[in-house]
Amino acid sequence: MHFSRAIVRTPCDNFADGLTTVDFGVPALDQVLAQHAAYCQALEGLGLSLTWLPADPAFPDSTFVEDAAVLTPHAAMLTRPGAASRLGEVSAIAPTVRSFYPDAAQITAPGTLDGGDICEAGTHFFLGVSLRTNPEGANQLAHHLAAQGYTSSVIDIRHMTSILHLKSGIAFIGDNTLVVMEEMAADPQFASQFAGYRIIVVPQAISYAANCVRVNDRVLVAQGYPTFERQLTDAGFHPLALDMSEFRKMDGGLSCLSLRF
Repeated sequence: MHFSRAIVRTPCDNFADGLTTVDFGVPALDQVLAQHAAYCQALEGLGLSLTWLPADPAFPDSTFVEDAAVLTPHAAMLTRPGAASRLGEVSAIAPTVRSFYPDAAQITAPGTLDGGDICEAGTHFFLGVSLRTNPEGANQLAHHLAAQGYTSSVIDIRHMTSILHLKSGIAFIGDNTLVVMEEMAADPQFASQFAGYRIIVVPQAISYAANCVRVNDRVLVAQGYPTFERQLTDAGFHPLALDMSEFRKMDGGLSCLSLRF
């Protein structure tokens, strides 16, 4: 899971006008900018070269660049977000994605797909069907991935009210290991999907911690969850905690803030 580049976008002044399904208060812009800067500094410290996109007030959610594209080492798929207010984010980021992936494909109607629903686990991809990603969008991506030699399977989370995107509940952190929120790990319908992986279960009380990101030799984790950090350390990983309090207020997590490749 080695990355050398990432695309990021500076949060806009009207970041708090974006979409959210939670009620944790209004994000403070100064803290949003400081936390985003610290996140980007961490990526650079781990050896990534960043492509910075400017703040885009036309799209308050646009700092969550992960939702606009799915990148693999060989190809890219531009998405078609499930929220109408976010559709324009894809055309805004497409030139940058295509500067690295000239042949990038794109999800087409009636398919919808948010990148936050797509979990890469080595040569296999978990495709989340959610309130933002529909079966047609997942099917289009599955065909795109199959052409590259990847396998995929669908995880339907439409019945879950605790998470918006699949990667709010699971993360692949390398070494055949999945981090899985307790609610999903305990659900029999998901058991066959996770067979063969080493599972680190995140207790329900700290389920937000499940959205973590392996970047080279570290695992980026949300600050404030020492129990989870110990779980990772005990399993042989090296966590790096970052404050995500303001992004959590807008359904955001660590994976959302960059497109890594």
